[in-house]
Amino acid sequence: MTHRLVVTYGQPTDPAAFDAHYRDVHAGLAQAIPGLQRFTIGHAETMDGTPSPAYLVAELDFESAEAMAAGMSSEAGTAAGADVGTFATGGATMVHFDVQDRTGS
Repeated sequence: MTHRLVVTYGQPTDPAAFDAHYRDVHAGLAQAIPGLQRFTIGHAETMDGTPSPAYLVAELDFESAEAMAAGMSSEAGTAAGADVGTFATGGATMVHFDVQDRTGS
């Protein structure tokens, strides 16, 4: 079963600086986390076109909750976590869960 960590970043004070740091620094730190199987990001938009409280959403998939915990407590995971405070001026919320695929059921 896949275990997913979702990071939702709030609207930054300087979107261009956020994007540059995420692209040039943070994404590499995240990709170095041991046990990471999949890493996707996207800029969030609301369905009705109103301003979104979320600026960017990242999804990090691991084999299990234990693999996520091990990866996030590793040197690379700790570095990625510490980096969030250097660029996420709109804050960041992290949630995780076991993925239950309900497609076709």
